Parts: sequence; C-alpha cells; structure tokens
Amino acid sequence: MTFLFGFALTALVFVGAPYFAHRLRRRRADTREFAAAHLVPPAPPRARRRSELEDRALFSVRAIAIVGLALLGASPFVTCSRLSLSRSSGASVALAIVLDDSMSMQAKLGTDPRSRFARARQGATELLASTREGDAVGIVLAGAPARVALAPTTDLGAARAFLDTIAAKGTTGRDGEAGESDRATDLEGALTIARGLVAGLPQIDQRIVVLSDLADGNPMAPPLGEGSTVPIWNALPEIRADGADCAIVRADRAGLRIRVRVACTPGSVPTKRTVAVTLAGRVLVEGPAPKEASASEEPGTLVARLSGTDAIAADDTAPVVAEAAPGSVAVVVPTDSETAATGGAPVVEQALTALQLDVAVRPLPQIPDRTEDLAAFVGVLLDDPPGLTPEERHALGTFVDRGGVLLLALGPRSATPPLGASLEPFVAHPVAWEHTSSPGVDPASAEAPFLESAASLRELRAPRRAELDPTDVTAFSRLLSWKDHAPLVLRRTMGRGEIWAITLPFALDASDLPLRSAFLALLEAWVDAAHNRTVPKRTEVGATWSFPFAHAVTIQGPDGRDLPAVAQTHADTLSATPSRVGVYRLRIDGRKEVRVVEPVEREVDLRPRKLAVSAAGKAFGDNHAAIDASPTLAIALLALLTLELVLRVRAGSARRAAEAPRGFPSGAA
Repeated sequence: MTFLFGFALTALVFVGAPYFAHRLRRRRADTREFAAAHLVPPAPPRARRRSELEDRALFSVRAIAIVGLALLGASPFVTCSRLSLSRSSGASVALAIVLDDSMSMQAKLGTDPRSRFARARQGATELLASTREGDAVGIVLAGAPARVALAPTTDLGAARAFLDTIAAKGTTGRDGEAGESDRATDLEGALTIARGLVAGLPQIDQRIVVLSDLADGNPMAPPLGEGSTVPIWNALPEIRADGADCAIVRADRAGLRIRVRVACTPGSVPTKRTVAVTLAGRVLVEGPAPKEASASEEPGTLVARLSGTDAIAADDTAPVVAEAAPGSVAVVVPTDSETAATGGAPVVEQALTALQLDVAVRPLPQIPDRTEDLAAFVGVLLDDPPGLTPEERHALGTFVDRGGVLLLALGPRSATPPLGASLEPFVAHPVAWEHTSSPGVDPASAEAPFLESAASLRELRAPRRAELDPTDVTAFSRLLSWKDHAPLVLRRTMGRGEIWAITLPFALDASDLPLRSAFLALLEAWVDAAHNRTVPKRTEVGATWSFPFAHAVTIQGPDGRDLPAVAQTHADTLSATPSRVGVYRLRIDGRKEVRVVEPVEREVDLRPRKLAVSAAGKAFGDNHAAIDASPTLAIALLALLTLELVLRVRAGSARRAAEAPRGFPSGAA
C-alpha cells in the first residue's frame, strides 16, 4: 500500500485520545432513595474516583475511527494484479477492445478453473474501470465473422453495463447470444474493424487492446499487429499458453458405415483415445481414434464421442448425420421431342450431363402432380409444357415456395394448352406463339450470367418465338432480350424459390439455341441458382443462415435455447448466425427442418500466433494497477461512526436503567 499524502499519517498520534478521555472521565456516585431509616442500612460513604474503561467496545470503535481518518487523509493506493491504462499526458483516450469469443478461448488457464474467455472478460472490465470521462470505448468480438459488439461511446456506464451482460457462456450480439461461443478466430478481421472504429474519433490518443489467446489456426502467419497504423497492446500474454485439443469435426453415415473425422492440435496424437458411437447414452460401437466405426441405427439419433479429456470439451462430441446425396434436377421433355442427330437423350439432358455439374439429371415422363414427388429435387425443367393441371400447379407452386427453382422453356405447346390447363401462377396470362420479327439477341441487354456468352446469340435463328403479356413481363426481371426488345430470358422470385422463363423451346427444329454457348451458360446458371436456394444440412459454426421470403422462423439451439432470427440490414430477409456446434431444430413458416453445425477444423490448433514486438510493450498500460482505496475507506469510516452512535445510545439506556428507583418487596414494614 502506498500513500499520496504521507504526512497525513501523523494524525495517528491522536489514537490515544479516546483512551485518556475514558480514563479521565468522572461519574457521579449512585443515588439511592431511602425508606424508613430502620429498614435500610446506611450507605457507607464513597468518594468519587477516576473511572476505569467502562465501555471497551465504544473505546475500540473510536480508536479505529481515528486510524481510518488518518488513512483517508493520506489517500491510500493499493497495488493489485489488474489491467489499467497508462497515460503519457492528460488527453482522453479512444480505446477499441478486441475480445476473442472463439472456441479456443474455452480452454482453461492451467490450474485456474476459469476459462481464457473469463479472464479476458475480466480484463476488459478492469480496463473500463481505469477509463475516465472523455474517453471513448468500443468493443469488437474476434469470433468469426468478426463483428462490432459495442460501437464507440463516451458513455462509460453503458460500456460497463454491456460487459456485465456477457456471461461465461456466449456474447451479446446480433445473434442474441451472450458469452463464449464455438466460432473460429478472425483476429485480422477484428483488428481491421477496430482500426476503423477509432480512426474516426476525435481523441488523439488512439489504441487497440487485444484480449485473446492468439490461437487463430495460423501460427506461421506474419506477426499480428505488424505495421499497424494504430498502436496495439496485447494486454494478457498469460492466456497465450500452448495447449492440446482434439475434436470430432464431423460424423457422416453412409449406409451401415459411419465415418468420423478427428482433428488434433499439431503434435498432439490421440494414441490412447477412442471414438464411441452412442445411442441414448448406450455405446453401440467403439474404436481407436480416428478410425471408422459402424452401426445400423437410424441417423439423427446417433452421437460420436471422443473419450478422454483435453483443453476443450465442447468439441469432443458430434451428431451423426446421413451423407447428403448430390442434388437432383427433374427434366420433363415432351415424349415426341426431337433428339439430336446421333440419337439418344434429348439435347437438354445431354447438355446437363456434359456440363458435369454436381447434380444428377432425372428425366421424368410427365409433370409430377404431388408435392412428395418433387421433394428430392432442387430444380425442375419443363421444356414446352402444354399447360398445368390444378394438381400440377399446386405441386409446383409448393415446390417453388419452399425454395425450388423452376425453368420454363415456352414453345408452341405452351401457347395451346388443353381445356382447364394453364401456366398459373407462374405466368398469369396466355402465351402466344408468334413469328420472330427481328432475329438475333441484343448483347447490350445481357445481365449476369450472360455477360460473356450473349455475343454468341447475336445471329440467333428462330422462325417463331413465345410472346408474353406485358403484365407478365413486368413481373419478371430481364436477363436477355431480342433486338426488338422483346424478352428472351426472364427471372422472378416467388416465395423462397425462383422462376426462370425463356421464350424458346429447347428443340432443335425450333431454333439453333441449343447449339450456342449461351445455352450452356443458361443451364449452368439455373443449376447454380437451384444449389444456392437449397440449404445444406451441415454448415460451419458462424455461417449465417438466410431465410428469404420467410415470415416466421423459430430456431432451437443444441442447448434448448431459442436463437432469434433477425432482419438483415436494408432487407426484409430474416437471418440467424449459429455460434454453437450441435443440432439445431428449425420451423420455417410451419415447416420443420434439422440442421447440424460443425466446428471449424483450424480452431483446434491452439498454438498462439506470433505477435509484433511493439504490441507486447507496456507503454499503453500495466497489469499491476494502483487502486485508490479512499472510497472504500470512507464507507468503512461512515460505518464506524454509525456504530459509535449505536453504542452510545445503548450505553445511555443502560445507565438510565441503573439509576431508576428500585422498589421494595410487598409486606415489608
């Protein structure tokens, strides 16, 4: 303990004053009321004497109060192990705190039961305690993707309140969670954001404080903070200790075989650890890590567990998920459609196969009229459909509304549908099959994805083409147009899916479109759109889920808590970012869905990244702060004075009770 005004301690000499006051205080002799003289023995004469220490508690309180007054006047400072900012001048500071909330921060600090994140959160609280009025503070979270948790503010109370809301198990942010997470580490992105936060602030003294274990999976990368335009201080070097961790990255089931992938910190081999596949807590099969295991139970209920212990326990289990088959597209071509000159499948099927896309082509003899028949497809292609029956319209409408992508190649059959058939709700008005007034496409009208291939359609030959009602055209976005500005390729969004339309069929006798490169570009773009509209069953932690055109989305996380879906900035699309690994159960507009979030493999590498020499200095702060104990001492002194008053009142009451008249037994004569 140190003192700002040491001379004030001379007041301690007055600590003896209460002692002498108690010793010198005199009291009156007790006064007694006498009855008949013959009944009461005479009181012996008693001389007044000096008082002894009658009330030792009151004396002690007064003596301690004088000691407290002397200490308070000396302004004591207590040195303790905590972070604090250093100031070379009296100027205010613009401070950006980079708080790492990634999975590696769940590792323990040696024998300390706290996690690295808990120590980092405490360090942020200590730094805020050393700020003063005029300082600006912002907080950036370094879990991928890096994001601003608290915009720079001079309201230090709001900053402290924000840190108080951060619990030990996840962080308050856009995803609605609070504290530790299972995200990967994005230190470079966090530092870029932090530099941007302080760059626009008026304070001249600008700093970035990093509270991280620096384990971002890139230990050989250039030193962090090297060449930074804003000074960086790594305030907690003690949490950079190396560690060993192994994680089950994924567990996939294919038939009766389950493949479990185990990743470990380089140099750490799980020689004595095993992988067990469990069902409701019962071990079905167990084998040495990281070899494969087999089981025959239903997927979704199996869990792969890694035995033993390591630095992070959260990544030692993973749900078993059935391997997703390649996406499929359904192709419906008229049975009398012309094939290529060499025979074989229709041209559109051959083109899709030749593109070698990650998609399986499934030719169908007719348009499905049940929703269940379309559940396995990500896209449906209808070449010159002769209208749709009510059942087909309902099945395809549901398919598109749930995220499917429909491609309509309009031709002569589309213009002459049978009675009761139509292309609603995709095309509201009848389609006309008319002569082409101006052959060829205008390359200047091309939009993505036809920017490069539109030139191949400059001399497109098509004697006739489909023409849409102007009202229908306005509902679509044009991707490509004829030279007379009539639409050739259109696209529109419907529900969670898309409708693509082209005003030519894919038959070779209708046009030479299938012989041009733009035809392949069209099919490739359509398949990509279908893939993008589908959500994979498995995603990495921190990847954002988007729900376009969904009205109600509820998400239940692996811990049973709800993950809120929020509207994206400048859009009506709902989105959510899972920050924990495990199984998530979703309900999207009443439709149930299960998704699995897996850890990022590089996050198990706990080797810390190198740090720039300038970031390790103590020019910006210290971890041994001198804390002014005056406020605490003043409160204690007030408590002592209150206690003295209580003791004085009690002593006075006892004295008055002793001086009260005493009665005599009844019947005394």
